[in-house]
Amino acid sequence: MNEENKAVMGGGGAAVIFLFHIGHTRRRWRSGLRCFRCFASPFVRNFISKLRIMSSTVKKLEVTYNPINKSNTFTCGDTVCGQVTLEVAKDCQIESLSIKFKGKAEVLWTERHGQTTVVYHSKDKYFSVKHYFIGGKTPEGDEQTLLPNQNFNTYSNVVAPGSHVYPFTFQIPHQDMPSSFKGSCGKVVYLLEATLSRSMRINKKDSTKINFVSNVDWNNVPGLMTPQHESKDKKMKFFNSGTVAMDVNIEKSGFLQGEGLKIVALIQNNSSREIKPKYCVYRKHSFFARGKRRLDTKDLFKEVGDPIPPSSNENVTRVITIPHDVEPSILNCSILKVEYRLRVYLDVKYASDPEIKFPIVLLPAYQGSAAAAPPVAAGFGFEPFGNPNPPVWGTGAPQAPPPGAAQYSDPPPPYGAYGFYPPLTDFGNKF
Repeated sequence: MNEENKAVMGGGGAAVIFLFHIGHTRRRWRSGLRCFRCFASPFVRNFISKLRIMSSTVKKLEVTYNPINKSNTFTCGDTVCGQVTLEVAKDCQIESLSIKFKGKAEVLWTERHGQTTVVYHSKDKYFSVKHYFIGGKTPEGDEQTLLPNQNFNTYSNVVAPGSHVYPFTFQIPHQDMPSSFKGSCGKVVYLLEATLSRSMRINKKDSTKINFVSNVDWNNVPGLMTPQHESKDKKMKFFNSGTVAMDVNIEKSGFLQGEGLKIVALIQNNSSREIKPKYCVYRKHSFFARGKRRLDTKDLFKEVGDPIPPSSNENVTRVITIPHDVEPSILNCSILKVEYRLRVYLDVKYASDPEIKFPIVLLPAYQGSAAAAPPVAAGFGFEPFGNPNPPVWGTGAPQAPPPGAAQYSDPPPPYGAYGFYPPLTDFGNKF
């Protein structure tokens, strides 16, 4: 190429590139216009119109339940009554309409190891039962029942225009199950789920959660009423001199929501500076999957005591009120735990703070009716699926507890027979 051609290309190179992009853009625009014309053809418009009509046939599918107490909580043995509301705009043929009640625990998190992302996931299934109002399928591992209408006849699979209500009843089984919970990497849920199935349609679903609270007769568990005592001393160095020491007692290990946690401490300040006693309640969420543990800790509330001057001893009493809305401890789930600690420490300037940690168990202040109050649960172990012989589920009156379950007239079981609250030595002092 001679120097003249190089100069022409150099001076007009930008214009050539610009014209190339204009041509490419026009071709893409024309291709898009052809696609739009195809999309806007009468056949496609008619098909979309039919889809809209089909989707607008079902106006509403909603599942609701009836609370049994002011706190809107349920526990083992309670009956959950509710209804599925279906509203349609015109005659609608239904393949099946069902309601499922299930309880499960699940954990999930990911970790990066170099260039690889590892997923940690585990699930525990406590129960799952399905009732059909209309239709029914082959068993899928759930207990299934076909519910009749008020006249004890089967529901019609052709639903007339308007709103229709389908009532249902479930009984929560008498078995070992953790309370409802939601954390950063795991959850325990008890769910009511309605499913509407129609031919050649995507299933329509609606669900709602119930707040389940484990009910334990904790007065019959001696370990929770046992006092705890620890002592700690520390020698001061560097910008301080002397020693400090504390001897701390708490009256028990188990506390109800809203109850006062009483702390009695003898504090000896034989140092050259004043010190302050401080108190902190924090919670631990532990998640387990594939042999690994994910830990999440958080300080819930702190309190500061009055300063203690140098070369003095004082007896200090502090009462910390447990909030009513704090979640209860969960120690009966194999894949997650909710634990609590009380930390008592001395704030010492220019030195590390001596501290003492006490494991505590926070118990739910259950507010059920006397008629719905269940007996002591039939087992508080760590079996992932609870009682292997749960009671029969149905639409009638609540069933009796399974064989071997504790009855109202039975004497309290020994502490060692249940594993709901492990020995306090299992907590350790690592966290």
